[in-house]
Amino acid sequence: MVRDDLYITVPSFFRCPISLDVMKSPVSLSTGVTYDRASIQRWLDSGKNTCPATMQVLQTKEFVPNRTLQRLIQIWSDSVNRRRDDSPEESTHSVLSYDQVKDIVKVRDIENDDFLCNLSKIVSFAKESDMNKIFLAKLDGFVSMLVEIMSNVKDVNILEKVVRVLELILNKIEDQEQLTNLMLKKSTTNQDCLNSLLLVLQQQSLDSRIGSLKILEFIAIDAESKLKITEKEELLSEILKSLSSDPDRRLIDAGLSCLISISMPKRVKLKLINQKIIIELKKLITDPNSIVSISEKALKLLEMMCSTKQGRSEITIDSALVQAIVHKMLKVSSVATEHAVTILWSVCYLFRDQRAQEAVTSGNGLTKILLLMQSNCSPAVRQMSADLLKIFRVNYKSCLSSYDTKTTHIMPF
Repeated sequence: MVRDDLYITVPSFFRCPISLDVMKSPVSLSTGVTYDRASIQRWLDSGKNTCPATMQVLQTKEFVPNRTLQRLIQIWSDSVNRRRDDSPEESTHSVLSYDQVKDIVKVRDIENDDFLCNLSKIVSFAKESDMNKIFLAKLDGFVSMLVEIMSNVKDVNILEKVVRVLELILNKIEDQEQLTNLMLKKSTTNQDCLNSLLLVLQQQSLDSRIGSLKILEFIAIDAESKLKITEKEELLSEILKSLSSDPDRRLIDAGLSCLISISMPKRVKLKLINQKIIIELKKLITDPNSIVSISEKALKLLEMMCSTKQGRSEITIDSALVQAIVHKMLKVSSVATEHAVTILWSVCYLFRDQRAQEAVTSGNGLTKILLLMQSNCSPAVRQMSADLLKIFRVNYKSCLSSYDTKTTHIMPF
């Protein structure tokens, strides 16, 4: 099988600004811009008298061969050929030109034995540069071709390649709603796209699983799309598994981002609570090796679960979880602090849960809240902290005197 990581990077200045292919005979105009001879000759023969890149009017239509650049391209080309000779596998995976990509999209011959190889080449083409990603995202029919494949093909190898390509160009797709419509709303057969993403999520390829999660996050743009995604119980379960089934932090981070994106509707929150998401989130925030982004997102999801009665009950019944949230108030980042304080404010102040209040007190939460109020926290955090102190009816002086450190100068306001 062709490896995805064997691809050739073409230096951008080796490409002709007109054809975007590697120049065979580079020549420079009077403006100093270099083009492939055949491309610029066609431009000038069409009657134009401007430089295509700068649109400056040319003082002369004469051009000069760029010998230095031609030598550099030749050296680079020889190096590529040597690499191909050394690696038979890589020789089948050379970089595509823009025209070759267009031909693949035009033909769309999924039954062709070379189609999987072509998809691998497109993955490498997308990896090569942002310019290539933009080209693919804007290429007429390309995104719809990927969706068509996902809707009709069950071959896992092909689906994984399609997911990899689509994930690479997601941020270059200007019309997010259009992609969502293609994958979810345009016709009932396109529901198979979700089945295809589920199939990829169930595989061992880490990059493809991450790509599937990012695609799901990208197309969850409104309540309708979020509900359609989560209607598939297997798919929701597989997304949740990403938090625990693999130790790779990238997969966990992508899983959390996806869950945040799809969890706005109350119905989805209840499904996740029933599938024990709070237990998984507790593991993440109590993990001493958890990275900042994972802690922030895990707390964000706990905050979202707090908006339901069932979520608050699951959180407050576990005093160790409440104390872990208290611990995160000052230990991670300002984002994590805001999420943690919001959770505590919700269960202790807004809904006056006695168990949560006791857990905060036993976890030295009052001292942490006082310290937090003296820090450079946001106005919202400061106000929620003040509300929490009112609930606990803190005697500020006695509280501080029981705090056995030299920081007795701290005052709550």
